[in-house]
Amino acid sequence: MAFSDQGLDGGFFASDQCSTCANGSALIVLFSDDLEDTQAKVSAAGGTINKAIYSFPGGRRFHFIEPSGNEFAVWALPAS
Repeated sequence: MAFSDQGLDGGFFASDQCSTCANGSALIVLFSDDLEDTQAKVSAAGGTINKAIYSFPGGRRFHFIEPSGNEFAVWALPAS
């Protein structure tokens, strides 16, 4: 899967290696204008939510494990 024209180009691919915070890797954090919708789409696409939406200084976010085992997070501005 690939993405582009979002301010950053990139993609994901299946690998025998995986990246998680528990293994000491960097956490890649993506931005969303609608955190609840994005969380639902991640789940529908086969992602596992490992930290449900929570608030932190500066916004809200959730963490997920994609089907190959890599951990990512998605953040949004604070709810108004």
